[in-house]
Amino acid sequence: MQTGKAVWPWVLGVVVIGGAGGWLFRDQLKSLADGIPVPVQSTPASTSAPPQPQAAAEPAPAPPPIKHPLDTEAAADPALPKLADSDAAAWGALSQLFQSEGPLTLLLRDHLIQRLVTQVDNLDKPSVPSTALAARPLPGSLQVESAEDGERIAASNGARYAPYVQAFTAVDPAATATAYKRFYPLIQQAYVDLGRPEGYFNDRLVAVIDHLLETPDLAQAPLVQRDERGRYRFVDATLQSRSIGQKALLRMDPAQARAVKQQLRAIRSAITH
Repeated sequence: MQTGKAVWPWVLGVVVIGGAGGWLFRDQLKSLADGIPVPVQSTPASTSAPPQPQAAAEPAPAPPPIKHPLDTEAAADPALPKLADSDAAAWGALSQLFQSEGPLTLLLRDHLIQRLVTQVDNLDKPSVPSTALAARPLPGSLQVESAEDGERIAASNGARYAPYVQAFTAVDPAATATAYKRFYPLIQQAYVDLGRPEGYFNDRLVAVIDHLLETPDLAQAPLVQRDERGRYRFVDATLQSRSIGQKALLRMDPAQARAVKQQLRAIRSAITH
């Protein structure tokens, strides 16, 4: 559990658009074709036996059925920019959703949709590479306090998350859904660009929200300890093995986690009905 990771980026990602950007995962390996090509020697055709017919190629598997289709016609925007040129429009939509731009200052503005989509797609993973984060680290560091059985996350740690949780829970779920549907063609394109040509991003977003809602509610702040690299980890192995998204909720104050879950349920309802 790293001390400086921002919890706000994934919250924003779930709220707004989410998706995936292939630009984040550009192949950095040198292609084997860059080497000197090996000449292919032709082989004389054999006259001993006629060529055998090849088996017919198996048909490509059908794409999975869409579980949560969106009605995007009402929100269709003929003036929607291309994905590569969408940063200003996406930022403007975010700014309209939130009462203050303060919590948005952590977001990386370039390739905004691709970053948010990529981060959402990684929230149910045990860890997230830095290239999949949509924002700068949250200011400050994890606050801990001494306990009889070791160190626990301190109640004061919730102050780091307070302005972001407050901003997130104040967003109107219906307005969020409208903005999400308006930008959905670009979001879906970003998801396809990530390597999900048969996937439907809204289904993925709902699955991630459901995953976050499965985060356990703890009776008290969890015990933590430093690893050999000086980073805090949950002492409870079952908590430490949870996804990066669930760990973010576990680091919050219990009241904050409940409020975030309540808002996630409202957003889920708005994008599935």
